[in-house]
Amino acid sequence: MLKSIINLFFPPVCAGCHSFLVSNENVICTLCRHNIPLTNHHLNPENEAFKKFYGRIPVEHTSALLYFHKKGIVQELIHNLKYKGQEEIGTVLGEWYADDLKNLEILQSADEIIPVPLHKRKLRERGYNQVTNFGTTLSNGLNIPYNPNILVRNIYSKTQSRKSFLNRSEGIDTIFDVTFTEKDHGKHFLLIDDVLTTGSTLEACSHALLKIPGAKISIVCMAMAHS
Repeated sequence: MLKSIINLFFPPVCAGCHSFLVSNENVICTLCRHNIPLTNHHLNPENEAFKKFYGRIPVEHTSALLYFHKKGIVQELIHNLKYKGQEEIGTVLGEWYADDLKNLEILQSADEIIPVPLHKRKLRERGYNQVTNFGTTLSNGLNIPYNPNILVRNIYSKTQSRKSFLNRSEGIDTIFDVTFTEKDHGKHFLLIDDVLTTGSTLEACSHALLKIPGAKISIVCMAMAHS
């Protein structure tokens, strides 16, 4: 009843286009769901996201759910998730992608889901890691434990959204580190992030995880930057 009263005075709006949601819609309206650009990476093991890491790091699987275009629906979703506190967007995208990924044989061997971590200072500033709900929802849908503690970010940095690939890559291997024990040896880690752009951050995280003897890496993102 309380939720109905709140919705009467503050009706929920779509996180993509800001139109009012009807009773059977949740977070993203039906029109945005219809128009949102899907990658269908899960249908092609040799997809463009996977190829992005050729010669850089060994990956078992790489995929993203959506294409990220400037001024598009996905940019609005990620912006609202990352900067407007709309963490439920991560939950919706996690539910959506879990349905696509649950039958992939390669991910059935994954042992833990690992989020790209925020520095402690950035976490205090934002109040949450934008990939947490995405990760925990994938964890429930894929039955893979979620572990936010094994990978750590050592260096606080400003947003990288306007940096070139060269500047992003410079010194990035020093940003992340890993804390592990012998029980982590030989594990298959599913590394997750919000948007795959140059791949330099995910590459650096993977290098840190690959310090673990016998580790294997797969990567899943909410979206991938697309021209």
